[in-house]
Amino acid sequence: MNRSIINTENAPAAIGTYSQAVKVGQTVYISGQIPLNPKTMEVVEESFEAQAVQVFENLQAIALAAGGSLAECVKLTILLSDMSHFATVNEVMARYFNEPYPARAAFAVKQLPKDVDIEIDAVMVTAE
Repeated sequence: MNRSIINTENAPAAIGTYSQAVKVGQTVYISGQIPLNPKTMEVVEESFEAQAVQVFENLQAIALAAGGSLAECVKLTILLSDMSHFATVNEVMARYFNEPYPARAAFAVKQLPKDVDIEIDAVMVTAE
């Protein structure tokens, strides 16, 4: 099996027992990203929109490190502290993705790491 670990300084370092991403063949499994600034490892707290932007920036950095781009994502799972953030997630996501959009699921959960309001993981299939 052709398996490699993806790691980049342009996304937050793992804060637990996981890798930023694992690539198996052409499929990349990107671990859940929360709104941590990769330079400071501090949570972005300005607004929910700022948190969402940071999460997509983190996902983008990992996708690039894996040899792809967000355009190659086929599935996203979005975890929210409250479904009232759903419209803002859609708005921010539209800045990072064009049609055809990836498959997606969104859930409200009781609590997320570091008490953030959003976490997103992704599955990406690269050309190589």
